[in-house]
Amino acid sequence: MSKVSNANSRKPHRGKGAETVRVPAPVTTADRIILEIRKFIAAAIFFNAQAADRVGLGLTDMQMLHMLQLYGPATPKQLGLWAGLSSGGVTVALDRLEEAGYLRREPNPHDRRSLLVALVPTRIRKLASLYEGVEQGTRQGLAKLPEQDLEAVVRFFVTLEAARKNDSSMLATRP
Repeated sequence: MSKVSNANSRKPHRGKGAETVRVPAPVTTADRIILEIRKFIAAAIFFNAQAADRVGLGLTDMQMLHMLQLYGPATPKQLGLWAGLSSGGVTVALDRLEEAGYLRREPNPHDRRSLLVALVPTRIRKLASLYEGVEQGTRQGLAKLPEQDLEAVVRFFVTLEAARKNDSSMLATRP
């Protein structure tokens, strides 16, 4: 059986042709924040992939469900913009999710030429149990912080979201 060690304690392999490619050590507080964001996102993606796998969905499908939960019913075009997917990619994902019973396509009351994609609440509630533990753990961690720190975290995410919405270099956008 192989021994698993902490990544920080591992010595880089210096064999023939091997290079060590690591994120530079953080220097500023902003560097530290960016590093922690990257760690958090990487862990969240793996968690979501495992959750999706447990219910027989792909990661893209699960993320589409999250987008609809967070922002409400949307057109396929909006979903494509948010996810950075082509119209064909969105259609394939929506077809899978509709067939699995997670969403339905409805006429758009504001534009007869388009559809709105809406979640099926009973199916979505069944997914909630996958996230209960991590949400509870997050709330317990947040409860240890003073209110002003929590407000700073909220301002941080609002600021990042505003910057992302104004950054044309981002693949996906949100209204």
